[in-house]
Amino acid sequence: MRHDISRLVDGATYRSGNPFALWRWMRENAPVVWHEPGAFPGFWSLTRFAEVKEVLRDAETFSSSSGILLRPLAQGVDPGSDRTLALSDAPRHTVLRGAIAGWFAPRNLRLLTDSLNSAAHSIVRDAVRASRIDFVTEVAAKLPLEVVCAFLGIPDEDRPSIVEWSTDAFCAGTAEERSIAHLQILDYFGDLAERRRSRPGEDLVSVLAGVRFENTYLPLEEVVLNCDNLLVGGTENVRLAMSGGMLALLERPGQWALLREDFEGAVDTAVEEILRWTSSATHILRRARRDVVLGGQRIRRGDLVVCWLTSANRDPAQFADPDVFDVRRTPNRHLALGAGPHYCVGTRLAKLEIAAVLREFLAQVDQVLPDGEPEHLDSIVVNGLRRLPLRLTASALSRPRGMAGARG
Repeated sequence: MRHDISRLVDGATYRSGNPFALWRWMRENAPVVWHEPGAFPGFWSLTRFAEVKEVLRDAETFSSSSGILLRPLAQGVDPGSDRTLALSDAPRHTVLRGAIAGWFAPRNLRLLTDSLNSAAHSIVRDAVRASRIDFVTEVAAKLPLEVVCAFLGIPDEDRPSIVEWSTDAFCAGTAEERSIAHLQILDYFGDLAERRRSRPGEDLVSVLAGVRFENTYLPLEEVVLNCDNLLVGGTENVRLAMSGGMLALLERPGQWALLREDFEGAVDTAVEEILRWTSSATHILRRARRDVVLGGQRIRRGDLVVCWLTSANRDPAQFADPDVFDVRRTPNRHLALGAGPHYCVGTRLAKLEIAAVLREFLAQVDQVLPDGEPEHLDSIVVNGLRRLPLRLTASALSRPRGMAGARG
């Protein structure tokens, strides 16, 4: 059955929670295909693992500097283009990544582990006490946001505002509400960046405010955009992965049982499978710097190329039984966090956060039950849940080996 490939840029496709039939058809019939311009500029769609990985790894041929997300033509150029870590090429990207990479190095993260685990324990404890929760906002969003706020040196008294604005920016019901909240975040970072440039501290805002490129400091506007880049990158993907992973486990009690039997032995593969399964960044965009052939199609210099990560991570040419969620899957060389020079700088931290929440749920929760229908985002940019209402029952033991039952 032929599919309408224009549905790829229709939010309703993702709100249904099941765009996978379309991607499956495209992998088999049109793995590299041109979309004519309309509301969006013309672009090539890549849906197979091989071509997606090739593009992500080849930063010499495929540029990030003009934007990494599809944007309606009416919105114009992304304001972060060639100014932020995610939306730049070498040498700017090299300088920015080098400035912050140490914060996400294994040694620094080992120092963070105890406080991260303590925060996860408190978040899950509060959720269990509440009993009826929205897992997205009351658990999955909280831990990554606490960690990013700590890294950025946001004062304790300002964090409730950041939490409120971030929740609205990611989960509010209308585009206008999300946009207003995002503008509030940008305004806040503008004030903070100005203060940190004159009085630097031990935090990432101060680091970015002190970055020099081509013998001059980054303009404060670029510092703000990079702070926003870190906040979004450090919270949104983890929130969506945790939420989608929880739903996958809720729907598959046998997978919870595997984690309960041997959590420490299975946690690493479980986290990788959650990342593959959720693939929270639906797509990444690049622009061709030269003519090149991909999947038998000639891509011209200047053409936009969209890599559909969620499709690539369900490609049967790369993954055995790709539509099966398996917490013991190995190997699992997915592309959920990218590849090549732009491979997510916070990868290790994201995995620690997901593992910490899983560990605390296994320790503190006896039953997890649905408390309403999950609500999917209608975004072509990120894949996942807006709401996941749950009912939790506390474990009878303070530190059991695992969850006594995940039913539903």
